[in-house]
Amino acid sequence: MDNELGVFLRARRARVAPADLGLPEGERRRTPGLRREELAAAVGVSVDYYTRLEQGRESRPSVRLVRSLQVVLRLGEDECAHLDSLVLRAAGARARAGAPPEPTQAQRRLVETVSPAPAYLLSRVSDVLAVNAEGLALLPGLAEAPARMNTIRYIFRDPRAREILGDWAASCADNVAHLRSVGTADPHAADLAALVAELSAASPEFAGLWARYDVRRWSSRTKSFRHPVAGELELTSQTLALPEGGRRLVVYQAEPGSAAEKALALLGAEPPEEMP
Repeated sequence: MDNELGVFLRARRARVAPADLGLPEGERRRTPGLRREELAAAVGVSVDYYTRLEQGRESRPSVRLVRSLQVVLRLGEDECAHLDSLVLRAAGARARAGAPPEPTQAQRRLVETVSPAPAYLLSRVSDVLAVNAEGLALLPGLAEAPARMNTIRYIFRDPRAREILGDWAASCADNVAHLRSVGTADPHAADLAALVAELSAASPEFAGLWARYDVRRWSSRTKSFRHPVAGELELTSQTLALPEGGRRLVVYQAEPGSAAEKALALLGAEPPEEMP
């Protein structure tokens, strides 16, 4: 039985300390976070009702209760939107879309046009649908994947990623939080389920982050790279959402006139790797 709503509520309840609600710690607790009875009292429902909600035996919480949960669990904007979507799905709403078509020639040309900025056209689970030469060169080994290139698989499974990414742990957390947001409409979709199963088995770091149930959408941010050819790079990622099935265009830019901008020319000079 699909009980993603309960999974989410339990994960977020474990992240709120009793002191956050002005409650005493009391005796030693067996598990972190709030007890069910503490959260139920804070949002104004019975323990029995809240227990049924977590267990998937109650699927239509009121708007007032959902808003109270968002406040007490200290959810951010993305997490509030995720909870709203989970509530709708628990009540019977489904949003199962077919697989989007392959990238158009215009989309592939767009990826090439932004050179020398590294650029990637990614699926909702970060399969690489199109990439320019600078994008391949920025992540050495990306094109060596035995299956379709995937940037999340690369980060967790290619040891070079730990050396290249200036803050590997932050990149891991961001990508797992993104995958959690992908599962809002359908956490058992084949593409998502296959990637989660693979990485959960292969990477303890991924499994731990997946259990945390952080939810975040992509936003622009500055990332550092330690590249074997171009050296130290500070690049700002810009993410543009496309209408087809959760696709996004990710472009890395350097500050005009910076050393990083000059270094990107070195990436473009590297022989491009072929997509599998």
